[in-house]
Amino acid sequence: MARLTCRTAGESHGPASIALIEGIPADLKLDVSFINAELKRRQGGYGRGGRQAIESDQVDFLGGVRNGTTTGAPIVLQVINKDSRLNDAEATPPIHKPRPGHADLAGALKWLTNDCRNTLERASARETAARSAAGAVARCLLREFDIHAFGFVSGAMDVNADISPTTETWKDLLAARDDSAVYCPDDATCKAVIEHIRNAKVDKDTVGGFCEVHVFGCPPGLGSCVAWQDKLDSRLAGAVMGIQAFKAVEIGIGKMCGSIRGSQVHDPIDYSRKNASQSNLGYDRPTNHAGGIEGGMTNGMPIVVRGTMKPIATLLQGMDSVDLQTGEPSRSDYERSDVCALPAASVVMENAVGFEIAAAFLDTFSGATMRMVRASYDAYRESAKEISSS
Repeated sequence: MARLTCRTAGESHGPASIALIEGIPADLKLDVSFINAELKRRQGGYGRGGRQAIESDQVDFLGGVRNGTTTGAPIVLQVINKDSRLNDAEATPPIHKPRPGHADLAGALKWLTNDCRNTLERASARETAARSAAGAVARCLLREFDIHAFGFVSGAMDVNADISPTTETWKDLLAARDDSAVYCPDDATCKAVIEHIRNAKVDKDTVGGFCEVHVFGCPPGLGSCVAWQDKLDSRLAGAVMGIQAFKAVEIGIGKMCGSIRGSQVHDPIDYSRKNASQSNLGYDRPTNHAGGIEGGMTNGMPIVVRGTMKPIATLLQGMDSVDLQTGEPSRSDYERSDVCALPAASVVMENAVGFEIAAAFLDTFSGATMRMVRASYDAYRESAKEISSS
């Protein structure tokens, strides 16, 4: 069985954003309403710009799905761009004054041109529409095994709330998150983030912030310690850093590990035979500083991934730059953009993490059909329970 992979194609103002997914087993019933709800969430959040008033993202499956069920063939999906004008030279004019912080200049130099248009069209976060849809497809598989990803905004600027979802509370926090204008389940933090965004808009500036994704229900052993390429924390870090504008990733308590001793970092292990049927096979921890991953593998505790998004590089006030046609100093060009896309980024991160968890799950419990995957998963759980009862 091929490893679960995803590739995307399409430009910001092209006809569509497209994803090719390979490795999803046959006979998985896709919850299209769930996938479209994730696409709608990605478009929302306080601080978004005018593009979101134009688009109404929904997924269309072009291959690999029949009557709402996967066939085992590669899946091709698209999210149509209503604001499609890439071949209209007046509507998408050349960009000669690169924006600091964006891919503009690096791309222009890489492809030997003084026009940044092609680079910015592909580097745009519009690409994440297809990637979010692909992640939601993968999460349909995870939900079959009661594995759930929960993402949210935890703060921005000088505000960073201590939000600690658990297996018992995350669904309650889900309702609070979805009622929040910035997808933050803590009301005080939500208000503070909105104020930061409002002030930045007045100043013609932008704001980034902090996102978290917690994954509940993962069995122990996803990922590997055998090869560094297969370490799950490495794969998760790569998936999150691959999201536009993300500049840092932490697993568990992350960088704090360098500031405290080992006795304060590592999570003691507990075991309860009566709880051996749970997803963690009865192995529990009073703390989860490791973020659910040890040695590159899940340990049965919830997975905790934190990401930092930088402020968007397109500032209404512009920044000092250079005109690539003349080499003279100039102010950077302006492309219609958001003041803050942090809420949307938390949705993208939730689905990117979900996709990588699904990939690791299928690496461990592979099969051409969902029935075969289920049989592999159930056999593992029965064998694992015997280890502690022998």
